[in-house]
Amino acid sequence: MIRELKYFFYILTIIFFIFFVGNYYFSEKNIKNSYRSINLFEKKIIKYGNNLKILDSDTKNIIKYLETSISKDEKKYKFWELIIDNEK
Repeated sequence: MIRELKYFFYILTIIFFIFFVGNYYFSEKNIKNSYRSINLFEKKIIKYGNNLKILDSDTKNIIKYLETSISKDEKKYKFWELIIDNEK
């Protein structure tokens, strides 16, 4: 009997907690405060964004394109031969 009452009070406490949290979260007061804070942050972002200094780009013409030609003097690697020699 005591065990059932204990579980009942636990469940009742959880239900009340969820109800009161939901009631506060969806209240008009909380919704107005959240919209006001969002608008305040947007105004601050716009204000600080307008005061930012814009730096000139100093990265123009820093990439040099080189034409690479395929050289016939390149060393040819023989990976398969190395693997086969190690197996023996």
